[in-house]
Amino acid sequence: MNDRQRIMVVDDDQEMLRLLNRTLELEGFDTIVVADGDSALKLLDEIEPDLVILDSMMPGLDSIQTLDLIREHSNVPIIMLDTEYDVESLRKALSHGADDYIRKPFGVRSLIARIRAKLRRSQQQEAVKRGTIPS
Repeated sequence: MNDRQRIMVVDDDQEMLRLLNRTLELEGFDTIVVADGDSALKLLDEIEPDLVILDSMMPGLDSIQTLDLIREHSNVPIIMLDTEYDVESLRKALSHGADDYIRKPFGVRSLIARIRAKLRRSQQQEAVKRGTIPS
């Protein structure tokens, strides 16, 4: 059985996908990389990722539509990546269910710290739901 946590990365930028895939693999995560929201939604139930990293600018379904559709099926933690950083984009992403919002370019250490924090919180919430709160 594989105990590594799965992270789905959704971004149409192939360089960014390679960077995130390599970085996350080196940090001990299994990664699933997809280039658009449609592909992410098709794989979501099958893969059951522990966390989703979602780029804000994608072809096809935009990031907010993708976010809304993910939220209809899952409470998986979602970190949005964006090249813009204005209050309205941040507010919109968070109000549609994103758990965090990171501006590109970002520091890898900061991203990994945020990922680990979201995963830790998600695991704690699941333990509370199951009644198996870790001591």
